[in-house]
Amino acid sequence: MDRVGASLLPARASPASRYDVVIVGAGAAGLMCAIEAGKRGRRVMVLDHADKAGKKILISGGGRCNFTNLGAEPDCYQSQNKAFCYSALSRYTPSDFVALVENHHIAYHEKKLGQLFCDGASSQIVAMLLREVTAAKTVVRLQCTVATIRRSDGFLLETTLGDVAADSLVMATGGLSIPKMGATGLAHAVARQFGLKVTATRPALVPFTFQGKTLELCQRLAGVSIPCTASCNGAGFTENLLLTHRGVSGPAMLQCSSYWRERQHVQVDLLPGLDLLAHLKKEQAARPKANLSSVLSALLPRRFVEVMCETSLPNKPMAQLSLAELCAVTKAIKEWTLLPAGTEGYRTAEVTLGGVDTTGLSSKTMEALHVPGLFFIGEAVDVTGPLGGYNFQWAWASGYCAGQYV
Repeated sequence: MDRVGASLLPARASPASRYDVVIVGAGAAGLMCAIEAGKRGRRVMVLDHADKAGKKILISGGGRCNFTNLGAEPDCYQSQNKAFCYSALSRYTPSDFVALVENHHIAYHEKKLGQLFCDGASSQIVAMLLREVTAAKTVVRLQCTVATIRRSDGFLLETTLGDVAADSLVMATGGLSIPKMGATGLAHAVARQFGLKVTATRPALVPFTFQGKTLELCQRLAGVSIPCTASCNGAGFTENLLLTHRGVSGPAMLQCSSYWRERQHVQVDLLPGLDLLAHLKKEQAARPKANLSSVLSALLPRRFVEVMCETSLPNKPMAQLSLAELCAVTKAIKEWTLLPAGTEGYRTAEVTLGGVDTTGLSSKTMEALHVPGLFFIGEAVDVTGPLGGYNFQWAWASGYCAGQYV
């Protein structure tokens, strides 16, 4: 990561140091909020227990940071209050963040479906944010754990670097996903402490796990990737699935996981856009001596077809397949039905679904309605986007908006 260190202070803070704003969490939302508050002349301190700022940014997008999505519209997000995110996302758009990236001369590209990635490394985005933090005269203290928070002429935080007081407190510590990166439930605990509700949370954008014969199938086919349309609970996604030693991953399945609930099926069309029955009938007439496996291997990965023909499909010459069998093959491929045993949980989940209940927050400022000076932003809030840069855009937007008011 590029070293931008003037504002990163490891030394112990003086007892009862006072700031206009203290932000807990030096991730995407917290750094954006710090930048905007600092631009307004606010005296800001950012605290984080990690040894680096923006650790989740650094690992995102396979190390290239999928920093936003050109299609990040409010209707794309999940929340118990669907209208909540409209204000922030309309006031700080993907084009606003792209302008910041371009201003720092960071090369980027659109990979697919509006997803924007750095040409280089994710560290470029972190370095950009820290340069902006330094320009805004904001202080960032790392390896600092918050022990307690209480109201006292604003807010008083007891930390491992000493006591810090502030008029405004911003909780930007994210959700519960990827605990090995330092994720905690601190923001949710603070919300409850001050009387805010927290909606039920669960891992989202996470691989599915299986048991029994389905798991055996996945293990035999680990590493096989197939374009598909996967659907669950009324939501459908056309992306790739990836078979693994634990179950099924890949973008299509990660997306479905945000809508899936226990004991529900996931429906998979392994050949979206193809009338498979008509194709099989045509092949039957044109290649009557060809085995079903040969015909399907022209459409799907050979390993997958071989295993399916061993376990569930009639691998006979096309001429010997009845219409009923052709229909059964079509159903098996076009309506492959999976019943997950569960998911890999927060350990590998990209985001946390649910969070601080938005009915207790101002959609304009992100401030708690009944606790003046207390703000919640980013993943900690009950606003969750799909895969592909949407959750970073929510972090930038909510951080930006809070930064105008703290």
